Amino acid sequence: MTRPQEPLTRRSHGRAGPGPLPPPPGGVLWTLVGDVRGLLMLPAALTLQVAHPAVGAGVDEHSVFRVDPWGRGERSLRSLQLWVYGGEAAAEEGRRLRRLHRGIKGTDGRGRSYHALTPEYYAWVHATGFPVYRHALRYLYRPFTEDEERRLYQEWLMVGRVLGIRDRDMPGTVEEFWPYYRRVLAGELEANAVVRDLVATDRRLPPPVFGPPPLRLLLRLCWPLVLPGFLRLRRFLTIGLMPPDARAAIGLPWTGEQERRLRRFGRVVRTVVPLLPERMRYLPQAREARRRARAGGLLPPGGRSAGPPARRAG
Repeated sequence: MTRPQEPLTRRSHGRAGPGPLPPPPGGVLWTLVGDVRGLLMLPAALTLQVAHPAVGAGVDEHSVFRVDPWGRGERSLRSLQLWVYGGEAAAEEGRRLRRLHRGIKGTDGRGRSYHALTPEYYAWVHATGFPVYRHALRYLYRPFTEDEERRLYQEWLMVGRVLGIRDRDMPGTVEEFWPYYRRVLAGELEANAVVRDLVATDRRLPPPVFGPPPLRLLLRLCWPLVLPGFLRLRRFLTIGLMPPDARAAIGLPWTGEQERRLRRFGRVVRTVVPLLPERMRYLPQAREARRRARAGGLLPPGGRSAGPPARRAG
């Protein structure tokens, strides 16, 4: 078994400091990660992560995603926002996550020992975000140019350093990423128990527990009627926003009619979301970080990052 990696305690991108720096204000990820459309991409990324036997076994045996799915999702989303918008707090969040994962170990479905901080497994969990973003943006935002994809990948590497992933454990360029990605698809991925749970339409799921008390009461009362449609939508977006080669490697079905429905859904999202005011378009942590960045002159007064312009997808 490969040894777990050692935490990185001092590392920055050519600067002295207590840890690695997250992507800068005005970058690609500052535009994308806090946008509400990012919520639609997360189930595909999570499912691609856990399709790796070691990652799936760790989640299956150590996560509370079945008994507390909403709390688990909220904590993960809060952590993700810190990686990009947290400034100096990003490095501490990365250290916290590594401490959290130190005790996660066991045996995967293929009989192999695993540890959550084994470099190849820890890096795969992070790596999945790039191909999912690249694919999902074609529907929900717009296709990126090659240059924008390279910028996205380099910023994704910056986030990886925040999480303590060493440069030698992640491909350094987009061109090096795709052979690595295809090797994992061909040799590792499977529709394990966690994947099946995440795309199931017949599982019990407790009602959401966030929002003011009247909303929570309404959700609890209406949940038996809402749940079947929610589970179908979750499966549809999870499989549809996963790159086709990844869904094929896992064995997740997808039809031409579903593809057409996803394209229609994407057109609606691309039309509606850019019209929303910032308080509705961006999640709270991102919104506050963007406010501070504008106050410090790091973002233009209009609130838009210097990331890719929001032109209509072709």
